[in-house]
Amino acid sequence: MSTVATVERNTPPVVIGEAATILQIIQQVAMSPNADIDKMERLMVMHRSIQAEQAKQQFDEALAQMQEELPVIGERGGIKDKNGRIQSTYALWEDINEMIKPVLARHGFALSFRTPRSERGIEVEGVLSHRAGHRETTSLVLPADTSGSKNGVQAVASSVSYGKRYTAGALLNFTTTGEDDDGNGAVVTPRVTSVQAAQLAMLLERCSDKAKKAFASIHGAPSAVEKAAFDQVLGMLSKSVKQHESSPQEAQDADHH
Repeated sequence: MSTVATVERNTPPVVIGEAATILQIIQQVAMSPNADIDKMERLMVMHRSIQAEQAKQQFDEALAQMQEELPVIGERGGIKDKNGRIQSTYALWEDINEMIKPVLARHGFALSFRTPRSERGIEVEGVLSHRAGHRETTSLVLPADTSGSKNGVQAVASSVSYGKRYTAGALLNFTTTGEDDDGNGAVVTPRVTSVQAAQLAMLLERCSDKAKKAFASIHGAPSAVEKAAFDQVLGMLSKSVKQHESSPQEAQDADHH
């Protein structure tokens, strides 16, 4: 009788207890010369599924704890009209990044961004990863921000910065608040929220070029639309998208009117 056969005969049966893990079972099965490959593959699938569930649970627990420590971030950025008056304010990405990075690190998180090539516009994908192995992603497609006489490179950089602010906010749910830095008590017309601006931007990207130019001449950027006019602008853009996608020629004719 061979040594291998003796070892196999004397090996005690595998007992699945609370202390046993799927990986340990796989290792024990793999040691057998008569190991069932199909069974091992099923065990590996089960092992990966359990790992993913545990990573997701650790991610959720750490995110819940981190929410209590996320700071309120002041809005130092401002969108101005042609006369130099501030139309709306927003938190600068550099301020957001500086304030949230230490909190993310304490709880085992890392925030990164990707800008995949997209024919629809400038796409920014935010990725929130946890040291346990789980990650969540969200993305936003925006047109180039040509407001304020930006050149081509500046327009892309501005849209990417906006995409980072929006996707980071969607993943982390942090709070921003306006500041009156100049102390002159100037009245600021309420503008759409970042979520509403993103809705308008995604619709605008699907409109005809003529409709985009008309929008830019009236409102500038989606984030500059007055809050009171949101529903009206949303309805007009939705109608323009429907016309453009159902009949491009019909949409072009409508633009001329």
